[in-house]
Amino acid sequence: MDKLTFQKIAEERNQDHSTRKDLYEKIEAKLGKPVVAFFTSFVYPVSIESSDEDMIEAVFQKINLSKGLILLLNSPGGDALAAEGIINICRTYSGTKGYEVIVPNKAKSAATMICLGADKIIMSPTSELGSVDPQRVEREENKTRWFSIFNLIRSYEKLFKEAITTQGRLEPFMQQLSFYDPREIEELKAVLSLSEDITIKALKTRMFEGFTEEQIKEKIKKFLIPEESVKIHGRAIYADDVKKCGLNVDILDPKDEIWCIIYELYTRLNGFVSFQNIVKCVESKEYSFHASALLK
Repeated sequence: MDKLTFQKIAEERNQDHSTRKDLYEKIEAKLGKPVVAFFTSFVYPVSIESSDEDMIEAVFQKINLSKGLILLLNSPGGDALAAEGIINICRTYSGTKGYEVIVPNKAKSAATMICLGADKIIMSPTSELGSVDPQRVEREENKTRWFSIFNLIRSYEKLFKEAITTQGRLEPFMQQLSFYDPREIEELKAVLSLSEDITIKALKTRMFEGFTEEQIKEKIKKFLIPEESVKIHGRAIYADDVKKCGLNVDILDPKDEIWCIIYELYTRLNGFVSFQNIVKCVESKEYSFHASALLK
């Protein structure tokens, strides 16, 4: 697998989707709102990006969202601006009824931002959110690697500080610093600041309406500063901790009937997205849009 390219598929009605349709209908009957899934593969080196907004809006345009919207979300994360765009699309199409997010498994980084922009998050004790600092995705030797931008900045700053305070030889520090581009570090700092700004403003206009930005920042410190709470970017933030932050979250028992249906839909979608050369999928009970991987 030397090269990975992508092909957008406009719309597909396939056997896999028809087997999931019944599950969408059952969830909608229980929760009283239309359900749309947004799935990004954890297998391929893909992330949330601006083109995803088009797939999501294409599905929203085809269905009646007058009762609001439930977004079933599974993704390792991606671009902060794309997350902001998706939040805006979800709010626009769901109107005054608002949108909720179901996290059947993992919604990390920019996907966590989409959750925090919602009116409510629905999780089980095993569902995972994560720090909202963006990630850099790289593929090396057929393996996908995710690098925390927060950690990249911190490692550079730590190394630079050690270099200017050392009483010994500078050569080892200069050699390591040569792997960093200071201009890129400044760009990464701007991206990190942007993610924090988007997250706080999204919360201020929904779940934390009436709070100041400083109050919100203190409440969600666990999501903003990994080294002070979760310690590393990839560590999970579980439902109990989400609730302790004051966020509006429903925690469902994993044995509840509705959660069993949600999880079955998750496993079917995950198999479709991760093991059939599909990298992304946006679908409702009636429409399925996806992006496929062409491997060369």
